[in-house]
Amino acid sequence: MGLHVVFGAGPVGSSTAALLAEAGHEVRLVSRHGPVTGDASSAADVRRLVAGADAVYNCVNPKYTRWEQDWPPIASALLAGAVDAGAVLVTMSNLYGYGPVDHPLRESDPLAATFTKGRVRAAMWEAALASGARVTEARASDFFGPGLTATSLLGDRFMPRVLAGKPVTVLGDPDAVHTWSYVPDVARVLAVLGTDSRAWGRPWHVPSAPAVSVRTVAEGVAALAGLPAPRVRAYPHALLRAIGVVWPLLRELEEVRYQHTRPFVMDSSDFTATFGLEATPFDAALRATAESWGLRRAGAPL
Repeated sequence: MGLHVVFGAGPVGSSTAALLAEAGHEVRLVSRHGPVTGDASSAADVRRLVAGADAVYNCVNPKYTRWEQDWPPIASALLAGAVDAGAVLVTMSNLYGYGPVDHPLRESDPLAATFTKGRVRAAMWEAALASGARVTEARASDFFGPGLTATSLLGDRFMPRVLAGKPVTVLGDPDAVHTWSYVPDVARVLAVLGTDSRAWGRPWHVPSAPAVSVRTVAEGVAALAGLPAPRVRAYPHALLRAIGVVWPLLRELEEVRYQHTRPFVMDSSDFTATFGLEATPFDAALRATAESWGLRRAGAPL
């Protein structure tokens, strides 16, 4: 057992810290607002907070519209801090670095993205590998699960509407299958990556249930609530582009729209084969997520 320092106290970081603590490790959960206060972009703060650590976890979540400005100093400070401490660096990442592909994504695929956010993520991993330090990275698709709000496509613009029997409108094709990564599974993966030397030196995809469409998710939630299947429709692309002129977040999403207009599937078989952990069955994960949004109040028998 040793000291594990988790930067980022959102749902993923907090869940990871809780799992590590349950396993008997000393855990320090760091964010700008506590429980341990620190700035992940400050080399001095990071060095002080990770001294003596066995593992450092990057679960930071910069503002989506500021990745190009905010990620480089954060990644640099956390990597340098882990190197100084002789700790393994575990980074929570996503699938942007691969760019568009026409097959299920695997960890062996090249980081070939040409758009800004994809290159930011790819550069972080390439710098970590080049450092010669003990590093590893978890890559997940879009998150869902209890505790997620605006940070999830299945969050506060989706779940409450479905549970209220209202139609939902989505960014891409509502019938395109998509991999969804359940936050408790993400945390389980991170806890393994920081404690098992077999994980180090390469990225790993988070075990995730078979890909399903947004329409399938909506119909599943409605069924749990005893409601008829909701109407699911897509925003017209021209409208999204027009609104993006004045709404920076929507403008930023344009470069990853490909993930929601055609099948977007992640293969996570390597992690399961190596460590024996499988994804939570989708029905159970969906029920837990719906319950966190008030499924009982929606009338479902639990």
